[in-house]
Amino acid sequence: MWGRKSKIKVARIASIKAGVYAYRDRRANKRNFRRLWQVRINAAVREFGLSYSRFIDKLKKSNVEIDRKVLSELAKDYPAVFAKVVEEVNK
Repeated sequence: MWGRKSKIKVARIASIKAGVYAYRDRRANKRNFRRLWQVRINAAVREFGLSYSRFIDKLKKSNVEIDRKVLSELAKDYPAVFAKVVEEVNK
């Protein structure tokens, strides 16, 4: 009798703990991806002699509304298109 009760209690506690971890990690996942996108963009714009922060500043001032996720994908998968974006920002 005692064993069954304690197993249910342990399972319930584990389930609650799993929910806490899931909640925390859903938020951490957003931070991790943003950091990844920043690293990719920084690596790509360094080839053009810019730093990440200056590139983002020029991007905002030139009213180019492409988010970091798309910029990261362009830099990784379509470097020629990304080069045109950098060229447009540097005008």
